[in-house]
Amino acid sequence: MEKVLVEKTASRGIAVAPVYLYLDPDLSFGTEKISKEQVQEELDKFTQAKTAVVEELTVLAQQNEIFAAHLEIAGDFMLQDGVESKVKNDLKNVQQAISETIEEFAVIFESMDDEYMKERAADVKDIGKRLLAGTKHVKLPDLGGITEPVIVVARDMYPSDTVKINTSLVKGIITEEGGVTSHVSILAKSMGIPTLVGVKGILSKVSDGETICMNAGEGVIVVQPDEEILNEYKAQKEAYEAEKARLESLRNTPAVTKEGKRIYLCANVGNLKDIKNALVMNIDGVGLFRSEFLYMQNTHFPTEEEQFKVYKEAAQLSSQELTIRTLDIGGDKELSYYEFEKEENPFLGWRAIRISLDMKEMFKEQLRAILRASAFGHVRIMFPMIISMEELKEAKAIVQECKEELKERGEAFDENIETGMMIETPASVMLADEFAKEADFFSIGTNDLTQYILAVDRGNKKIADRYDYFHPAVVKAIGRVIEAGHKEGIKVGMCGEMAGDQKAVKLLLDLGLDEFSMSAGSIDYVREQILSGN
Repeated sequence: MEKVLVEKTASRGIAVAPVYLYLDPDLSFGTEKISKEQVQEELDKFTQAKTAVVEELTVLAQQNEIFAAHLEIAGDFMLQDGVESKVKNDLKNVQQAISETIEEFAVIFESMDDEYMKERAADVKDIGKRLLAGTKHVKLPDLGGITEPVIVVARDMYPSDTVKINTSLVKGIITEEGGVTSHVSILAKSMGIPTLVGVKGILSKVSDGETICMNAGEGVIVVQPDEEILNEYKAQKEAYEAEKARLESLRNTPAVTKEGKRIYLCANVGNLKDIKNALVMNIDGVGLFRSEFLYMQNTHFPTEEEQFKVYKEAAQLSSQELTIRTLDIGGDKELSYYEFEKEENPFLGWRAIRISLDMKEMFKEQLRAILRASAFGHVRIMFPMIISMEELKEAKAIVQECKEELKERGEAFDENIETGMMIETPASVMLADEFAKEADFFSIGTNDLTQYILAVDRGNKKIADRYDYFHPAVVKAIGRVIEAGHKEGIKVGMCGEMAGDQKAVKLLLDLGLDEFSMSAGSIDYVREQILSGN
């Protein structure tokens, strides 16, 4: 018997079942150069594989919104140009050209600090795997063929793998690679499958068909369990299912503290699918709509009309509250169609509101789209990375310009739309009392705020233990912001990771936080903490 402890819990739950090893086929290739006479033959292989992949993804995109992004990647002109250039100019075989181009794409995402965006590298690699398999005429494994209860153990899994899962048969998922914000983790959470990711060396510890136990909530795997352990885990599973049902039964209960204060529970989302998944939690709205994904998953700056269609549907889905954060690009988030100047310290550089104010016409396209969407629900505008009153006033002035333009066009919008700001820098904390007089609401972004206050790069593993949003300096900053907001009568929320941490709930309630915005999977647990007062 061996116990494996895991740090990354993607989806809570307990499972006991035989192992189903899910391994990729051999997609290796040679690196010898091709002749000029072979160039067209190699390009034809790529065209055929790409056509087949696009056709398959088109079908999948109709079933699940996640694959819309895959479809865009597969059709990206930069991917096409990259492969063709390596074949034509470097005389590389098509498999090598695909592999290198995909790796270049993936590195862009992997270098990002935002965990959600970092995990998009897996989506790029999914496309690469499909293209390589197509050029080699290799059939990829299919989880749809599972016929009995199992725990799937894999090196990594992609969305295209998980959509075929029969949730009545796949009792758990364990991967050697991946992160908690990957599409696989998100999908597994939405399907209620216990999932652990980033479990180094797990493939060498288990065998196909052997029974294992997993407690994804506690991050524990037991390999070769004895009868006593098996019975213990079966009892844990029954208790967990009962607790899960109890938490779900609380969804229709408003989050009110024992002192009688109504707390608002909202979701952080990146697309319409995320909103739909969160609605079952009986949320009070969307506290953070990451609009940058519309830009990052595109081949051009999205037009006003393209954005309006998305924001309108989002407003209709989340009519109680839809807080749209204006473009938060730069730092670790790049665009494939826009070249940013290389900066020595990109997190202290040209990013977020700084870009929007400098690229005014692009900013106005987004603001007009948001304003038009406000006619279909309770929409709020939130500005990121504000550090001065001048920036906030300038952003609000541009909003007013957009209102006047829409009036001239005869377009409907909410004249009284709220405009608020993120609190995510030491400057915004120190000036919170002044900002509160000008902003309609605050949302504390603890991810960046913690990083900036502590001077700790949250992406640097060597100092990861120093990144702590429970640090007294961070806690004092949060308290100061809430106090400043309440003094001026405005609502103060939080949309950073801290908001979804059960261990932080009591502290944040004691500080007076009004709104918790988090990933949908944490809402049941935070609601229960609020209601219990623990």
